[in-house]
Amino acid sequence: MNYSMNIKGEFAMARRGSINASYKDLAMVCNAIRYMRVSRAMPTLDQIISMRMPVFYPKYNKRLGARHELHGRKGKYPMKAAKEVKLAIQNAIASAYNKGMLDPEELFIVHASANKTMTMKRHPSKGALFWGRGMYGRGTIVSSDLELAKVEIALGYGNEETLSKNMKYFIKRKDTKPRFAAKATAKPAAKKPAAKLVDATKPEELKKAAAAIKEKVEAKKEEQHVHTHEGHDHAHDHSEEQKGSAKGAAGPESRKEGHK
Repeated sequence: MNYSMNIKGEFAMARRGSINASYKDLAMVCNAIRYMRVSRAMPTLDQIISMRMPVFYPKYNKRLGARHELHGRKGKYPMKAAKEVKLAIQNAIASAYNKGMLDPEELFIVHASANKTMTMKRHPSKGALFWGRGMYGRGTIVSSDLELAKVEIALGYGNEETLSKNMKYFIKRKDTKPRFAAKATAKPAAKKPAAKLVDATKPEELKKAAAAIKEKVEAKKEEQHVHTHEGHDHAHDHSEEQKGSAKGAAGPESRKEGHK
């Protein structure tokens, strides 16, 4: 599979083609999430899909209105395009897991692009005649053709040597709070603190990061085991209390029967 990204290196790539969506909307969504962390880009796409955060359109904005969330700049809510880009990011995360990259959710979206692939002509239904094409009769009016697009996503650590200075600069800038961030109408969920960058060229740092991740997983397993053990003890105590109360309730009746 050929990608438009020509940067060498071990990146997690994903591509989705033949998408029945506007390539202009896809391109603007890619611009909005490019150079973001995956853990930050996914909630951003969810807010776009739920129409709580608009996307800034620096171009393709001839008939768009100004949004107060974007400080008076033009934008809209491309929900269909955001869903397609989200699926492409999920595919890239899966490829990162297969390649053994550490903590794919904390990787950066190094590359995100959308382009038009092909145009399919629309024709009237079978047997219907059409005006103005050498035939006479009635038929449906074909207003436009069907345009298909593709989306490409690449994930990386953000400090690879093959990345340009501008790419590293924008990665650091997007990792912090943006200057003109779109205000969401609803308060988003509390986010985890950003993880530190891992130098992919140093194997010692990779081993340390892998050991830290293993420790976190083991700690979670121990907490779940303790919680289930406490739940079993509580259920056992509750069953013993029920048995004792049943014996106490049956005690007087058994005494009366014995007296008779």
